[in-house]
Formats: sequence, structure tokens, C-alpha cells
Amino acid sequence: MNSVLTALRVFEAVADSQPVGLSQLARRLDVPKSTVQRCLKTLHEAGWVRPAPGEGRWSITGRAFTIGSAVAAGDRLRDAALPELGALQSAVGETIHLAVPDGDELVLVERLDSPHQLRAFLALGTRLPLHAAATGKAYLATLPDEQINAYLRSTPTKVTAQTHTDPEQLWDEIRLARRRGYATTEQELHEGISAIAVALRDRTGAARACFSISGPSSRLTPELFEEYGSKALQTRDAIERVMQ
Repeated sequence: MNSVLTALRVFEAVADSQPVGLSQLARRLDVPKSTVQRCLKTLHEAGWVRPAPGEGRWSITGRAFTIGSAVAAGDRLRDAALPELGALQSAVGETIHLAVPDGDELVLVERLDSPHQLRAFLALGTRLPLHAAATGKAYLATLPDEQINAYLRSTPTKVTAQTHTDPEQLWDEIRLARRRGYATTEQELHEGISAIAVALRDRTGAARACFSISGPSSRLTPELFEEYGSKALQTRDAIERVMQ
């Protein structure tokens, strides 16, 4: 069991710092190099990691995303969401991100790219902090108050200079998201990028996923938030009808 746990820790460390070398992994995990090397060999044979450009460096493969996508595929989520999200992307001309909850984060499982040369971009598999991403705030707004308070007590950290970390300010944003049905961010996850997001709920009322409209702040201005928020809510309603 210990060897399995160590291998999982090695895999997560590679995912967080890729491409990464053996010595760096050993220092970060406080595990002997020989142990890390055995784990990497096993993970490589199983198809989870691969050698990266640069001597002795490693990256994860697409296998993790394949498994993660299966989460979004459950209960017809992808089948229900993608046609409607595609229509939304065509209507607004900005990038659409779809993410699913995983503990105190969201994981990006689908992206529909904007046709603009200047556009928002997040790699599939990116882990999104709940307090900094619009999708994260939309998800927080669906949670019970005590769960939100527990998250805010974990001392959210700044991702950019504009990231909101004050619990009272975040609570104000959560209450606003609950009233109007969508959450917004301006340069809180990435400088120069704004986003509008809503949560998708299943028949029990639990949030199964969240999606966002993301674009350059120079183009996705606050004046568009209400219009795009309304379009996102219409898309949410259409998806949830299929999911029921």
C-alpha cells in the first residue's frame, strides 16, 4: 500500500511541476531518488508519465485527462452540454470552459476555443481554485454556507494581483452570484482575462459542473456581463433540461 501511495504522490508532483527531473521530485517529496526512479519507471510502463524534452525530465501523458473526461461523461453530462455550449460559443465568440468539481478545486475537462487570435486559453486538466476562477465562484455559490466558510478559513491565496482573498468580499460575491445566477471575475485567475460562469445542477440540486465564457478583459468588459450572463443562464437551462 505504501508503494502505491508513493507512486501516486510522484504522479501528482509530476503533474504539478512538469516537466520535472528526478532530483527535484526527490527533494520535493522528501523521498530517496531510488524510490522516485522506481515509481517513475512503473508509471511510465503503465502509460501515466513519459520522458520530456531535456535529460531526465518527466511529464504526464494524456491518460489522466482521458480518465478525467470520463467524470464529465457520466450521467450524460458531456452529451447534454457540448451541443449547447457550442451554440453559446458561436453566439458570443469567446472561449467556453467546462470544469467539474474535485475536492476544493475544479478540473477543466472541455474547452471550446474562440476564433479570435487574442483569446483565453487554459490547458485541459488545469486545476482551478474556487476563489479565483469564475467557475469556482459559481460552484461555491451552490454550496451550503458552512462548507463555504470552511473553504474560506483555508486562507485563499492570491493568484494575480487582482485575486480577491478577503472572506467578506468573497461572501459578497457569492451572495451576488446566488441572486443573479452567474459569477464573474476580472483578471483574478489570469491577468488580462475576464470570465462569466454558471453552475450546472443535477436533479438532486447538486452542482455537477460549471462552465464559463472567458475572454480578454479588453473585449469582455463589465458592460457585457449582464448580456452574456443571461445567455449563459439560458444555456444552463437548456443543458439541465436534457440532464433531467
